[in-house]
Amino acid sequence: MAINQFGSGNELFMHGSTFLSGDGAQLDLTGATAKYYVCAITITANATFEILETLDGGERLGLGDTHFASTDTATNQTLDTDWGAVTDDSNNDAQLITSSDTIAAGVTIFGMYDKVELNSGACICHVAPRPDYFKNRRAAKIT
Repeated sequence: MAINQFGSGNELFMHGSTFLSGDGAQLDLTGATAKYYVCAITITANATFEILETLDGGERLGLGDTHFASTDTATNQTLDTDWGAVTDDSNNDAQLITSSDTIAAGVTIFGMYDKVELNSGACICHVAPRPDYFKNRRAAKIT
């Protein structure tokens, strides 16, 4: 198997990570100047989340009907119409993660999150460049 040492730079986990531990520990990338989003969360000690907020729901970033496990009630996760899915929920929407849902140590959650706040436990948040960062940081066109 070959090793690609000169990739695109968007390979998973190549842009950094941070460790969060305990109630209230958070990583907030919701600001207008944020360069990154959380692309993966590795649980290092059984964890519950206070906030697990998806990155703009994906739609404003041109990513179509993306849905990720989250606590985000503002994101309308209509899996029946967007994915053609059937769930155990009466309206076939995604189930939200609540602060009583424990995620076991060793589990990695993949998605696009811009705010992560722990209720308990510990995790490593891995980041990747925001899809809209380069567009947002460009100077206005000179006319």
